Amino acid sequence: MQTKLRTYEIIPNENICFPIGTILAVNWLYDTLDLSAVFGKHKKNGIDINSLLKALISYKLTDNFSISKAHDWINRDEVLDIFNLPEFCERTLYRVLETLGNNRETIISNIQDEIFARYDFEHTNVNMDWTSIFFHGDKSPLGMYGYSRDHRPDKKQITIGLAELANPINVPIGLTVEKGNLPDQKHFGKTYYQINNRMDQGSLVVFDKGAHSKGNIDLIREDEMHYLTARKLNKSDDKKIAVFWEASPELIDSENGIYGLKTIKPSSVNYMYFSEKLQKEQHDSKIRKVMRLLEEAKEIQKAISKNKKLPKKFRINNVLVDVTYSLQTKLMELDEQEAIKLLEEKIITGREGFFCLRSSQNLTLKEALLTYRKKDSIEKIIHSLKNEIEIKPLRVWTEASIYGAVIIGFIAQLFISLMRYEFNELRHKSTKFIKNSLLNLTVTVDFTDEQSKKYIYANFDGINSLILRQKWVKS
Repeated sequence: MQTKLRTYEIIPNENICFPIGTILAVNWLYDTLDLSAVFGKHKKNGIDINSLLKALISYKLTDNFSISKAHDWINRDEVLDIFNLPEFCERTLYRVLETLGNNRETIISNIQDEIFARYDFEHTNVNMDWTSIFFHGDKSPLGMYGYSRDHRPDKKQITIGLAELANPINVPIGLTVEKGNLPDQKHFGKTYYQINNRMDQGSLVVFDKGAHSKGNIDLIREDEMHYLTARKLNKSDDKKIAVFWEASPELIDSENGIYGLKTIKPSSVNYMYFSEKLQKEQHDSKIRKVMRLLEEAKEIQKAISKNKKLPKKFRINNVLVDVTYSLQTKLMELDEQEAIKLLEEKIITGREGFFCLRSSQNLTLKEALLTYRKKDSIEKIIHSLKNEIEIKPLRVWTEASIYGAVIIGFIAQLFISLMRYEFNELRHKSTKFIKNSLLNLTVTVDFTDEQSKKYIYANFDGINSLILRQKWVKS
């Protein structure tokens, strides 16, 4: 006996289905921050810039490919209807990016105005960090070869500075874009001056050792702010390391074997730490380097002994460079164990497991370490921006459009961070998890009734229901 109805024939229809959760969430947060007032003044004629931006940000949190693909995604009748847009050409989106880029400083400042007007944050301590993003094309003067965090030294890149309100807020408030070869120490001032007037006096600025310099610390102290940073170990620290255990360091973290000593100076406090876990990791890494160098030396010695050319990886491969050289390895004089011992003496310094923090505040050893560790929240934002919001690689060419593309990504990340701040249930949810939940909510447009369209929403879950309920309550 048949107990279920079955479809024996699939009949094509004109119904369409697309993700709607992201669009509704973007509309809610865009209106909550009154971003229409931020962007509306920069384009008063033609197609409404706010409708275009809502569509671009929604696309950034949905499919997120090129501007060409964004144009195709938006220019569907039902999507155009949702954003109240007429059909438009691809060049329109590039003009939007250029408008954002040409007015970037005003736009970031106005976004900050809206964030601080809408939210009464419990503090204004900030974390700051810098990264690089490679891009396709070489027309923009912003693109320079530099230290690539994306492991693409073959590509030109830009550097990006980010500032976020520290734990438990974790909302990005600052964005700077500079040339690809600008080091963090020099980029620091650009990022700091963008957010320092938003901070209450006595707030704490946390950043890593790549941006540590006397000049940057002076900037912070002149504003009567405090800082906490890591710093590179130097020769004077070797003397402290030599007597570290004689000074009876305090046990900070028994699980990872972390001990610490605090040294109070007239204008700063140094926090010297030793970690058993870090020491093992660094030792293992250096032993791998020792063995790699040994194998390289063996390859070179083998080529010399057989009177052959060096393997390509050891040669200078440039037709414009004429090289004459002679090589002799120490393997002729040493056996393998002696060679390993020599390499270990050169590479293993005795600093393994040690690291140092510096601050203008007199914190306990545990407070300083925990506060610095919480800086990883901005590293997570950078990871999210690059790998989940996916602003890399950039596929635009003019300087203004590069700035504009990064601002779109920044706003998308800001919206995700604000969702986490608004809802305790989302505090520890990843960007990818939130994005997928919003993408799961779909709408099917049913055209079977000739008189009207029917919109059928499906795939509600705990996260998208939570966010959209808030949107409808405040609408």
